[in-house]
Amino acid sequence: MIAPELAAWAVGEIRVPDQVVRAALRHLLDGLGTAIAGARTHAAVPAVRVATALGGPPEATVLGTATRVSAPAAALANGTLVHALDFDDTHAGGLVHATAVVLPAAFAVGEQVGVRGREVVEAAVVGYEVACRVAAAAPYGFHAQGLHATMVAGVFSSAAVTARLLGLDAATTTHALGIAGSQAGGLLAFLATGASTKQLHPGFASQSGITAARLAAAGATGPETVFDGPHGVYDALAPAAVAAGRVDAASIVEGLGERWETTRIGIKPWPTCQLAHATMAAAQQALTAAEASAADIVALHARVHPDSAAVVCADDRDLTRPASGYAAKFSLPWSVAALLVDGAVGIETYAEDAICRPELSALSAHITWDVEEAPQTVAADAPGDVEIVLADGRTATGHVDRSPGGGAHPLGDDELFAKFAGNVGERARDLAAAVHALPEAADLATTLSLAACAATQQSTQHPEAIR
Repeated sequence: MIAPELAAWAVGEIRVPDQVVRAALRHLLDGLGTAIAGARTHAAVPAVRVATALGGPPEATVLGTATRVSAPAAALANGTLVHALDFDDTHAGGLVHATAVVLPAAFAVGEQVGVRGREVVEAAVVGYEVACRVAAAAPYGFHAQGLHATMVAGVFSSAAVTARLLGLDAATTTHALGIAGSQAGGLLAFLATGASTKQLHPGFASQSGITAARLAAAGATGPETVFDGPHGVYDALAPAAVAAGRVDAASIVEGLGERWETTRIGIKPWPTCQLAHATMAAAQQALTAAEASAADIVALHARVHPDSAAVVCADDRDLTRPASGYAAKFSLPWSVAALLVDGAVGIETYAEDAICRPELSALSAHITWDVEEAPQTVAADAPGDVEIVLADGRTATGHVDRSPGGGAHPLGDDELFAKFAGNVGERARDLAAAVHALPEAADLATTLSLAACAATQQSTQHPEAIR
């Protein structure tokens, strides 16, 4: 069975290669930056307020503050903070926001038990592997059922992270994974409404995963068949994918310790749904090649992966006049228009007072798409292809192999720091140094203290789009 094997690896002796440690540190840095940006822009106030009210023993810090609450409560707030602006990373194979469920558990439980920084990083790597592998075993399978893969996979990831940091044995960790499975969920109903539930999903997952591990440690039991069934997570939450033979649950444990999904996670250059990024990049390329401006465009046509179209081109809502700033992040035509008109997309692009701009709605209305019939890859790895028609009759095309920031074109360290500095502000260099020094740090204290200082700055500078 899969859960016992995964549990044994998650809490056992592991050797994490240097390149995997470096990848994990890049993602923890990026996630901490998006959390601080979320705190500075007040994007997760309800979650922070509720976590603070839940209180509990002062085990862990709410990111960007000096407030300490119980580890599950801190994870609720921190998962929401990391994901609040939709600026956090994406693993293409699983279409899962990995750091949003890994960092909250690793930091909260790591602080609770007072482990060294190296142990936090190693637990984070375990979390990355679990989140990415559980989601990628059913590519788009959870989304097709109207569920958010980040929350589904995230409960298992957070449970594994917690189990490792608490020093649980393999049998108890197996129970923790089984218990976590009964808390997997996360409805995609927000897509048609602009509701903030998607922002909460990683917080729910992190809180639930920690709770699952604590319940197992206290003697509660969970099914060791949680992955392979019957009635496991794929049977229950991805039945169409199971029926079509598109679920490979055994891949969760294949190559553990040899193949590292942690190195395959992409970092976003833009704070919007990653499934629109390839089209955005291709459109920008086409406009640049034409040496024209957005005002010259009379038509723009794109080819879109069917799984991307279901999320960012859905016809059940007005994509040219989004219902909210968050809804705009899930409109491909609106985000493409924003990038072409402004030349950059940042956090301020999706501010509530910015989404009613008539020039963006007008250009959005001229953007059309065909859905690719036989895609050769998963949606988050799909190419972007665009043709624009200009008022003078000229046409131009743009093509990118995949969205920027991942695959063969990851963000460089300088680009990543530019994004981080835009999110964090003037304390960025000190905080980045603290994150990179985690493998040698005695604990998380310096990192958390610097994060609190950064989040309380009055002004927020946002990075320019990474081209």
